Amino acid sequence: MPRGRSTPFGLRNFPAACARLLFSEAKRRRIRPRRALDLGCAVGRASFELSRKVPAVLAIDSSKTFIAAAKKLATRGLCSFRLNEEGHRTRPVRIVAPAQKIRGRVSFGTGDALRLPRLAPFDLVLAANLLDRVKDPQRLLQKVLPGLVRPGGLLLLTSPYTWSKAFTPSSRWLRNSFFATRRLLAPHFRLLRRQDLPFLLREHRRKFQLTFADATLWLRV
Repeated sequence: MPRGRSTPFGLRNFPAACARLLFSEAKRRRIRPRRALDLGCAVGRASFELSRKVPAVLAIDSSKTFIAAAKKLATRGLCSFRLNEEGHRTRPVRIVAPAQKIRGRVSFGTGDALRLPRLAPFDLVLAANLLDRVKDPQRLLQKVLPGLVRPGGLLLLTSPYTWSKAFTPSSRWLRNSFFATRRLLAPHFRLLRRQDLPFLLREHRRKFQLTFADATLWLRV
């Protein structure tokens, strides 16, 4: 935020908040997660948060650029880039990853969420803001996700339901997205919790985009 300005709505780090939701429910249900999946992991912040308490985390994204940055962070522990300030003005920024012991638990790879290789089911699965970025959200909910979560495992979905033809043909947009999601997941999952989860995207030092994702936590039955 601009200097001297506090974050609105009690906003916290979004990837860390996702991990806390999963860990809180896992503790409540006495689940000791050994394997987790971060599907649509971007540059891996949530993946590293999951690896703080999970020994093995698989992180997958379709963007080769994102995965290259995530692997750089995992290998070197830091990544430098130039942050947009105003117009053509930028400033150097360095991101520091967690300790090697933590980040070494994450395996990053590129892949299409709708066409994954056969994977053994996971204790925890995070799909953060992925639903409205795939070509066929119904297939993701009905065919892909049930096979990725072991019985008794947890799935956290977050999405602002920002449907766009750039990612999803309009004929495949979910109508009344939450209710459609609940209907499609119902044969395999039970809804445990639903809440708004805000996140902030920075365009430059004076322009930010505040979004409220619909965060739903599910138990694989």
